[in-house]
Amino acid sequence: MNTGMRITAFAAALAATFGTAYGVGGADPAAPDQEPAAHAEHESPAPSGDGGHADATPAGLQISQAGYTLDLGTPRVTAGEKSELRFTVRDRDGRQVTSYRREHGKELHLVLASRDLVTYRHLHPTRAADGTWSTPVDLPAAGTYRVFADFTPATEGAGGLTLGADLAVSGTYRAPALPEPAATASVDGYTVALRGDLRPGKASELTLSVSRDGRPVTDLEPYLGAYGHLVALRSGDLAYLHVHPNGEPGDGTTAPGPDVSFTATAPTPGTYRLFLDFQHDGTVRTAAFTVRTGETAPAGTPEPTAGEEHGDDDHRH
Repeated sequence: MNTGMRITAFAAALAATFGTAYGVGGADPAAPDQEPAAHAEHESPAPSGDGGHADATPAGLQISQAGYTLDLGTPRVTAGEKSELRFTVRDRDGRQVTSYRREHGKELHLVLASRDLVTYRHLHPTRAADGTWSTPVDLPAAGTYRVFADFTPATEGAGGLTLGADLAVSGTYRAPALPEPAATASVDGYTVALRGDLRPGKASELTLSVSRDGRPVTDLEPYLGAYGHLVALRSGDLAYLHVHPNGEPGDGTTAPGPDVSFTATAPTPGTYRLFLDFQHDGTVRTAAFTVRTGETAPAGTPEPTAGEEHGDDDHRH
């Protein structure tokens, strides 16, 4: 992977908003089949952070693109109950796609987020022989969620795609506010500090530093071919930026912590939620930040905010 970041940007089609309290949260241990794979370039028509047009329409706005359609077979689940989320990807003839190129060790990456950006899941579903994908989900609060499927069909000449669909979660609905910006986030005894400004229309470097019990973590473990993965979601329409880190394990220059750096571009001014996935002691954890760009405060500048130590971020597999 080159040292420049790559962003895939998306936007949801519907404008429902709601809330659940959220800060950062724990994660399940990484499964054995998630050994890291070498980073491969993920081709996408979306704007990139090192030269794309920030005002271009974000990729993933559509449920259908380039002849492929996301068919969500489970349009509704119940809050607080374990459910199975099922979906397929269909080609322009309506056939279920059964052949994909592996990207970062997986055929398909699934991100699920609530409209308020407080609940987040990065999932790796399993595919049946007929092309049906499935994964267990357990979502804590009622409301509208957005499902993003990130994949590359194995068809010759096909590029990377991210398709989006809305998922309804039934139950009692509450609407707390998005957590305020903070320079640090805590999860399972780890503290992650954010440095750098997220800028609209201009590439900038974000560095996230991981420590535990006040000591820098210098032995982060490779997870899906990197020492960290960053997803950014824009508040309001859930425009989605998947940012790859600068450098990779084994390249001779990238240290296994405590710092993990990314180059990122916000497509517009606004409020964003950043989710960092990192692995240590065999467990993947997610730390979350609220940042603002444009006329409001830049990322990483506010003082830490109390009360953002626990919440509903999760990284399930």
